[in-house]
Amino acid sequence: MIDIGEISSRVPLFAGLDPDDLHYVLRVARRLEFAKGAMLVRQGQIADSALVMESGSANVVSVLPGGGEAVMAELGPGSVLGEMALLDSGVRSANVIAREPTACLSMERDAFRLLIAQGNRAVLAINHRITLGLCRRLRELNGKILAHSTSAHLAPALDNHQGQRQVCAFDYRTFLALLPALRQFNVEEVAELSLAASVFDLPRGAVLFNAGDASDACYVVIRGALEISREQNGEHRRIGILGPGRLCGILALIEGAAHSMSATARERVTLMEMPKAVFARYYDGTAQGAPKFQQAVNQELLQALVRTNNHLTRLISQARIRDHGHHADELNRALCEQDCRAA
Repeated sequence: MIDIGEISSRVPLFAGLDPDDLHYVLRVARRLEFAKGAMLVRQGQIADSALVMESGSANVVSVLPGGGEAVMAELGPGSVLGEMALLDSGVRSANVIAREPTACLSMERDAFRLLIAQGNRAVLAINHRITLGLCRRLRELNGKILAHSTSAHLAPALDNHQGQRQVCAFDYRTFLALLPALRQFNVEEVAELSLAASVFDLPRGAVLFNAGDASDACYVVIRGALEISREQNGEHRRIGILGPGRLCGILALIEGAAHSMSATARERVTLMEMPKAVFARYYDGTAQGAPKFQQAVNQELLQALVRTNNHLTRLISQARIRDHGHHADELNRALCEQDCRAA
């Protein structure tokens, strides 16, 4: 029998949730027990569930590319292992080995998504907390990249002003359902979103928003591409490129913060703008198609995380080649901390 009061006090992910709502969520969880030395998860395994540790302890162990192993973290009661598996499919990034007899609650992604579709308040809050944690992690990792990467040249951007926005030059409606972010939407859901949003073009080099600007909308790239970047120590640092179907500006809306990066049209780009109030209806679960949009948001964040991890891996290799051992160690620690959450 699961003690709701005890588990909500020991697991930060569940803290403060309504006991009845949380009980309904935990009804679909399975209790698993592991002997000392047993693997809770194996590196390279398909990740389709999260584990909440009730008792015992475990080591997060990564198999190194050149051979050997490294203990990246020690976990104890209240730890949540692999919560990002609840957001989307992936693979385990590390082995987790019990240091003593250990008991866990296992929550499968399919059951989690079903509860989201049903509008369970506790699971919506849990999903939001996982997403917030992912947003914070992305900001931290992007900060590491900005501090250690070299500059990337881009032609000077135009001054940001409302006159940059131009009438969309093609029939975009037939393309919406083909975009990855909206591919799961049915015809009625696409039509409803189209009515709530607006579509416009930006010419090459135009600024969509600058780092530090207040966030009042997010965007779906329909055609063309945006460059995500930031000025660091007087140099232009590129973080990534967002092409058709990608979401832009969602971190700031989720966190209720200013934009941490700038977005510039790398080429002529067609964008769908979702004002803050429209985004809130989809993200909070009140709009038609909201669970599908939430899944698209999660996939966008995880895709950004993969891009960021790959960027960090390249920077670690460059630092080692240049004999900058302390930089390589700092970046590797940041990457290992991320692996613990995906394990």
